[in-house]
Amino acid sequence: MSHAPARRRTAAVVALALLVVVLALASLGIGPVRLSPLEVATALFGAGDEITQIIVRDIRLPRTVLALAVGGILGMSGAALQGLLRNPLASPSLFGAPQAAALGAVLVIVAGAADVRSWLLPAAAIAMAFVSVFALLAVAGRNAGLLILILAGLAISSLAGALTALAMNLSSNPFASLEVAFWLLGSLEDRSVRHVALALPFIAAGAMVLMSRRSAFRVLTLGEEAAESLGVDVGRLRLLVIMGVALGVGGAVAVTGTIAFIGLVAPHLMRPLVGHDPGRLLGPSALAGAALLTASDIAVRLIPSATNIKVGVLTAIIGVPFFLYLIVRERRALGGGVA
Repeated sequence: MSHAPARRRTAAVVALALLVVVLALASLGIGPVRLSPLEVATALFGAGDEITQIIVRDIRLPRTVLALAVGGILGMSGAALQGLLRNPLASPSLFGAPQAAALGAVLVIVAGAADVRSWLLPAAAIAMAFVSVFALLAVAGRNAGLLILILAGLAISSLAGALTALAMNLSSNPFASLEVAFWLLGSLEDRSVRHVALALPFIAAGAMVLMSRRSAFRVLTLGEEAAESLGVDVGRLRLLVIMGVALGVGGAVAVTGTIAFIGLVAPHLMRPLVGHDPGRLLGPSALAGAALLTASDIAVRLIPSATNIKVGVLTAIIGVPFFLYLIVRERRALGGGVA
């Protein structure tokens, strides 16, 4: 009987991994030109006609890789922050890195230095994500309490949002403002191998930092004082988690714009399947995030519309009701009831 939970966790992870593979293949085949799985596989290995190879390898493959990587790091970051704060409502936007990354990209667009396909855009976004983290640590301090960290992150994200709106208001180019508005909605369209090459190292680095601390998350469930007594440097753990989230989410936002709620929803979907141990939750949450974003990106291509629906809009429509449900559930758990 003791092995049943472990077998169930393994089965859930394997099934989820297979789902991610299926969704990735579907993403490569779905679009204005529909391709069969055989045509997709043939094109991936450099066979078949030249047009199909261009569609699969040059247009759809970067988009699919980014959907998997961005969804994965958002899901893992959400699980890491929820484990760090021991709060199921925590998400990657808590510390202001996504908002600051968006600000960096917006400043480049409004200044006319680059469009959404330029390498300057993700470079500026990643730089601003780091600035936000360093500002957070400077304001709150390495050993600050969780409340101070949350308040500092809220202040930084609010400032980044206000500066983004100001940059759009001051822009003399209405087309630049329109481009910014659409970019902020979050999208995987028109992304190239160049975007993948720039974002993927940061996403991978952030994932490695977070995964390296998974055993500390398990100890932290006992409380900060107990974790300190067992040899966990909680201050250093906070620093590493924030740095990991900034690396991964900064690289993600740099090339996709703002995509909300993946980091909140993915860990909650996995807990009933793999348990509440935050150390075991990181990998499955990454798979769930990859599946959610890839499925959402497929959905926006299938929904009939006069213009292309942005994937960030769809994730927000799904995520907001889920977030409200979590708030109500937490209120009931605390004995507050419902009005």
